[in-house]
Amino acid sequence: MTPNATEDTSGFADLGLRPELLRAISGLGYEEPTPIQREAIPPLLEGRDLLGQAATGTGKTAAFALPILQRMPAGRAAGAPLALVLVPTRELAVQVSEAVHRYGRDLGTRVLPIYGGQPIGRQLRELQRGVDVVVATPGRALDHIGRKTLQLDSLLIVVLDEADEMLDMGFAEDIDAILQETPGERQTVLFSATMPPRISSIARQHLKDPVRIQIERETAAPGEAPRVRQSAYLVPRAYKPTALGRVLDVEAPEAAIVFCRTREEVDQLTETMNGRGYRAEALHGGMGQEQRDRVMARLRSGTADLLVATDVAARGLDIEQLTHVVNYNVPSAPESYVHRIGRVGRAGREGVAITLAEPREHRMLKTIERVTKSRITVEKVPTVADLRARRLELTRSALEESILEDDLEHFRVVVDTLADEFDLVEIAMAAVKLAHEASGAAADEEEIPDVPLRAEREGRQGGEGRVRREAGGRDERRGRAPSGGMTRIFIGAGRSAGIRPQDLVGAIANESRLSGRDIGAIEIADRFSLVEVPDYATEEVIAALRQTTIKGRKVTVRRERFEAR
Repeated sequence: MTPNATEDTSGFADLGLRPELLRAISGLGYEEPTPIQREAIPPLLEGRDLLGQAATGTGKTAAFALPILQRMPAGRAAGAPLALVLVPTRELAVQVSEAVHRYGRDLGTRVLPIYGGQPIGRQLRELQRGVDVVVATPGRALDHIGRKTLQLDSLLIVVLDEADEMLDMGFAEDIDAILQETPGERQTVLFSATMPPRISSIARQHLKDPVRIQIERETAAPGEAPRVRQSAYLVPRAYKPTALGRVLDVEAPEAAIVFCRTREEVDQLTETMNGRGYRAEALHGGMGQEQRDRVMARLRSGTADLLVATDVAARGLDIEQLTHVVNYNVPSAPESYVHRIGRVGRAGREGVAITLAEPREHRMLKTIERVTKSRITVEKVPTVADLRARRLELTRSALEESILEDDLEHFRVVVDTLADEFDLVEIAMAAVKLAHEASGAAADEEEIPDVPLRAEREGRQGGEGRVRREAGGRDERRGRAPSGGMTRIFIGAGRSAGIRPQDLVGAIANESRLSGRDIGAIEIADRFSLVEVPDYATEEVIAALRQTTIKGRKVTVRRERFEAR
């Protein structure tokens, strides 16, 4: 270890980590452990079970990865895994695997991500060769356990990461089944951003006398600005693209992520924002892993400054330079809001969380405030005058920077020549005008209607007679034709097999590129189920479901035959 490495990682050295890990931490530029790392690592090194509540971005991956690597025997021969990390999505599986690999490089730790949508042949070969740490989605882990290709007899530690997300996706029974296959004397770690009763139930069932840690979002001292400034704008739906562009123009983020509900909304909004001059990139489940990697590389390198994404596609991503998170729609659950805003205001940096709410969604904002115990300030959308003033301020700042830093002597001859005929102030104003127009600051003359808060009541009254929503937020339209752009899939298992909506959502989201929000209406009869999926993904979903199990059994999967109804 270099002399500086000990100084740089003194906070981690105090935790009792082995030299190989300290070298890796130093090489990655980490100096001090975050609160969750400082609280979690010591009891985990002692072998205690742990129940931790911490938002996304608090450093919990290192909090469990470093103790896992600490327990890896030096020079271990290839064999069955010693650690299993369960995560809700393929993106998070890849990210956690990469983190464990970086931390354990000097130890030679073998890490394997296992998730749906990836050729199973490669996973089988790697498992046969032997690995130390497996990071898996529950469905694919259970598939390998059923095939006898994932042996859990040697496990020392099991981690449930983002446990609330896994439960929301319907993996509760899969998690129970997996834990039943693990040694009884294992160490168990559970991390969750929220702590609903279902999480407490799992903890009571599977954790032994756990250490409990709760890391609150960092709050500012009295008189200081909050680390994450949370605000909302009430905007009629038709004006949302204009409002988003105007808010971003005024905020001028270094890098921002905008969350949308569907792939189509992501693609459409990305095109709109590019038309406004932003360097926007789309990220959703319809993209291959190589495409996603290219998008993230452009964002991290600074060649893109705006990411428009669906929840599932962006889950688990860590973007260092992110300053703003925007909810293009009000999240359907407070837990989603918590996960989203957890992406900014990390490690002491300031961040901004913005929500664009339709008038009828104002009540949901109040619910989020109550559950998260945080204040969301409802503000007025910037006017055309506000936007013009902001753009002029940016032009002024650019000119000031040029005066202070650029060599302008070459342009003196132009000023001297014009000064013979015109006043210097007039020359300066003309130059500012040209610079302002050259910056692309085109006038935006469309005023956005001001929405009074009483519109919330009108929105509720106008909402009567809407279709009822099933669990998970899908429309219940029994007996109706599929929605536009959707195809109904027949699944040969229903209530008699214990099938619930979350089971179907979890199976589809885990094995295909769709997110839960892409899935339409779900109908569950006694012996079969019908699920609406987007037309473009129908064959992919059918093929994926035919390769997996639902509630532990293979089922018939095909397009619905309308004539049979």
